[in-house]
Amino acid sequence: MLCVLALVGAPTAAAADTWLPHPADAEWTYQWSDSVYSGAPAKEKVTVKSQVGRTFTLAWSTLDQGNPPEAPVSLGNMVLQETNSGLLNIDWSSTLPPSEFPVLCRTLSGCNNSLASTWYLLVWGNRAPTLVDPLLKGVTWSATGGADGDVGSFSQYLGREPVTVPAFPQAVIAAKVRTDVTQAGALGDPYGSGVRIVWWVYGVGPVKVEFQHAGGTNAPVTTSVLASTNQKPVMPPPDANYFPLRKGAKLRYRWSNTKHMKKPSVQAFAVDDAVNGSARISVKHVSGPIRVAGAYGFSLRTDGLTNLWGATQAASLAKFPALGPRFLSVDRRRHFFTPFDLLTYGFGPIITAYPRVGETWSSKVPSRDYSIFGVKGSTRVLGFRRVTVPAGRFNVLALRSTLTQQGFPYGSGVRTSYFAAGKGLVKLVFAHRDGSRSVVELVR
Repeated sequence: MLCVLALVGAPTAAAADTWLPHPADAEWTYQWSDSVYSGAPAKEKVTVKSQVGRTFTLAWSTLDQGNPPEAPVSLGNMVLQETNSGLLNIDWSSTLPPSEFPVLCRTLSGCNNSLASTWYLLVWGNRAPTLVDPLLKGVTWSATGGADGDVGSFSQYLGREPVTVPAFPQAVIAAKVRTDVTQAGALGDPYGSGVRIVWWVYGVGPVKVEFQHAGGTNAPVTTSVLASTNQKPVMPPPDANYFPLRKGAKLRYRWSNTKHMKKPSVQAFAVDDAVNGSARISVKHVSGPIRVAGAYGFSLRTDGLTNLWGATQAASLAKFPALGPRFLSVDRRRHFFTPFDLLTYGFGPIITAYPRVGETWSSKVPSRDYSIFGVKGSTRVLGFRRVTVPAGRFNVLALRSTLTQQGFPYGSGVRTSYFAAGKGLVKLVFAHRDGSRSVVELVR
């Protein structure tokens, strides 16, 4: 009997090289077992049932897989959606879990929670997102799960390591994600809480899941491994994080202009809050001719790093040329008061999620960025360099942007930005078309 465990849902999406490709003919067979409750390991075959746009449905079944009689029986559907922030679980339906498994609800009747399947193990406590993307070093996220949203989790990307499973007896490189899961108040406590480790292979999907349930020395451990698949591992994109949005991070910059501000302005930046790939970064005056205070909002998604908003108040002894665009009133035009004003000026993304040497992108008309800045141009990823700034010597990735704001030479020119993995912006040079040159350097 199907659809006992159900939310509200519909199907499905398109396939490519991702952390979970889902072409119409994709198949995966997992073998999973619980050290206490499953009786015997169960093989379950997973196929793509349907897909519409970015939403797709995976179907699984333990039938006709050669399982012993004491192995759990399970049939179900898992509805997932690809977004620019990662993979979301938006629905599920399945047969009931075996009666001997702990009840993962406050009451026995109408319980729509289960851990009796590989895909239930994967989405337990982290439905939105199940997996973040871009998956970069230092990335963490919080989520909820369960039919009533009563399961909480904190996930952390731990990096990459080789993993061996039956489907890949020769080790393949996997992204390792640890999730701490908490559920309280269920009849089957503490089974719904614990630590889950998932190994994801690019171009394949999850290849191994280990759920260490809470409950003392004899607590169960549920394990699932990929037994076979027709999907092929693909080299994952680099996981360097060139603009980490890590709460508590602090940076100090100095910036000057050869014509308009020869004495540097020193400013301190701090990541005040960061949630699921978005952050609020504040700025305050340290020394120099610009007394400034403000904040910026940034978001890192699969389409790159985007400046969402910025608000500053400044009193400047330095006199800067005017910026456009002409189609905005003077009181609505931007100013260059901070290094982040110079960095975010023009068009997005500031840097792509997985930057590649030689990659380029251009401004668009019409667009939100053009409506704010009135700038046309393009950005190119130049490659890797070594730069020395007061904060030290860094290996950096250099990007060059050509910017044209019609009628405003100070708002036009060539900007070269230098990003260090795990640190962020360490240097920026803006050669303005009025003949001046702005230089930003990381102090510490």
